[in-house]
Amino acid sequence: MSIFNIFTKKKPIPAPWEKYYTEEERHIKIPNITLYDQVKSSALQYPKNIAVEYMGKRIRYSKFIKQIDRASCSFQQLGIQKGDIVTICTPNIPEALISFYALNKLGAIASMLHPLSAEEEIKQSLNATKSKYLIMVDMFYQKIKPIIFETSVRKVIFVSPADSLSWVLHVGYRVKQIGKYEKYPRRKKYMSWRKFMRLSRHQKPQPTKKFGKNTPAVILHSGGTSGTPKNVVIQNRSFILEARQEQIQMKQLHAGDCCLAIMPNFHGFGLSVLMHTPLALGCYTILVPQFDAKKFDILFHKTKPTCVLGVPTLYEALLRCHNVKNLDLSFLKYVVSGGDILPKALEDEFNQYLKDHHSKAVITQGYGLSESLAAVTLACDDINKSGSIGIPLAGNYIKIIDPATLKTVPYGEVGEIVVNSKGLMLGYLNNENETNAALQVHKEDGHVWLHTGDLGYMDTDGFIFYKGRKKRMIVTSGYNVFPAHVEEVIESHPAVLQCTVIGIPHPYKQEVGKAFIVLKEGYHGLFVKADIKNYCKKNLAKYMIPYQFVFRKQLPKTKLGKVDFQKLQSDIGEDDDDE
Repeated sequence: MSIFNIFTKKKPIPAPWEKYYTEEERHIKIPNITLYDQVKSSALQYPKNIAVEYMGKRIRYSKFIKQIDRASCSFQQLGIQKGDIVTICTPNIPEALISFYALNKLGAIASMLHPLSAEEEIKQSLNATKSKYLIMVDMFYQKIKPIIFETSVRKVIFVSPADSLSWVLHVGYRVKQIGKYEKYPRRKKYMSWRKFMRLSRHQKPQPTKKFGKNTPAVILHSGGTSGTPKNVVIQNRSFILEARQEQIQMKQLHAGDCCLAIMPNFHGFGLSVLMHTPLALGCYTILVPQFDAKKFDILFHKTKPTCVLGVPTLYEALLRCHNVKNLDLSFLKYVVSGGDILPKALEDEFNQYLKDHHSKAVITQGYGLSESLAAVTLACDDINKSGSIGIPLAGNYIKIIDPATLKTVPYGEVGEIVVNSKGLMLGYLNNENETNAALQVHKEDGHVWLHTGDLGYMDTDGFIFYKGRKKRMIVTSGYNVFPAHVEEVIESHPAVLQCTVIGIPHPYKQEVGKAFIVLKEGYHGLFVKADIKNYCKKNLAKYMIPYQFVFRKQLPKTKLGKVDFQKLQSDIGEDDDDE
């Protein structure tokens, strides 16, 4: 830390949104506890309440905490201690959460990895984190087989998605999987989940030290603000703060309510907001290991969640489901969209859908990133403005700055979103340069700010409006063009289902926009496409109008369901339909 960091006097941060919080809410105190402590507290207070629902099977808090304690004892038998790293590479299954909290009890760190990662990605992650053990879903043994001996992993613990199913579904799953994938051999390097849990059968848990809020808890994997892969180290304090912030913001969420965990456990939003927060508040989490967009309405009908959070494409999918007649959504209290821009047309259409299906909820937006664990801002209940990603959660602060000068820009002016919070990451694992680039002390006020690489503006009430990634901004003939605004205009055309705009090189304008458009069902033909172009001429400044219009049946998506901008960028040279 520099001398400047030590001696700079911190100045108050302007916070027009603070009027929406009480004095106590604005000054949240983070207790010196761990994630395990929070869940154990819920188990003591609500032992008979449901903690986890998985494929129709429900696990009560009393049983859930016993399973965590058993797994913790088993990890002790394997020699896991404070600071050791264990990689969890599974879909949303109970064993992932059991392992997560069992490791947390011991002061160890869970590295959460996408199970669909490629072989090389898995190997690089295991070596970068120096993971001692790997918890892996058994159907992906073939990915591990060629690389595991090139890592420091002592043993792989294989878990099956069927391990926590009812016996009827367990048998059915096993029959369906016959011959579909190679089974792992019974060697010293490999162990089944059941064998792992049996390690604690005749062993008493060894006394553990008391760990607190500043103990590292998890490693999340992020592209960061520079776009290169990084390992984000998050402390217990971030999860504990997030749970309290969500409790303040979602005032209608009470013990016994439930959250639908469609977002994965390797994603900060999924792990924190949809899994840990419900468990910290005495609610329960509904784990969805594999999401089927075509059966989303059936999932709603069966599980009846209190709140659901997901990316915009998830809500688009629900609008087009027709499996359940007269679907009743009266049980829904909160519907939140995050991870990508929610088009105004989709917001309006989905709110009407909720009303037509007897829900008093409205779709709102939230914003966050791995470096801040999950949510940073949220719009809920009456604290909401259409098109906004909400206000900073209680105790969080946001500024909109000029990236060149780091000075705060006036209300309503677009700049980079920077975040100050007690829940920010500890840093990037073994990457001091990138950590210092992301977390910077500003001379303007003396506080540490996370530079997000995202663009937006703040209004005079403190509501934030997201305008896209800084890297996505298109500079054409000296003008700044924000793709999100162009996309919103094009998607307001009655024939357009979805639109994404990227920048492509131009010989003298530097960059120009290229619009990828998906039409709604029933719309096609040159006249519709010509009408969309004319619509842009009427509703956009000349320099904002895309240089090229490309019509596709669908847009590429990332593993998280977001539009894959990199894939679109790499496809620039390919033949497109009707430019």
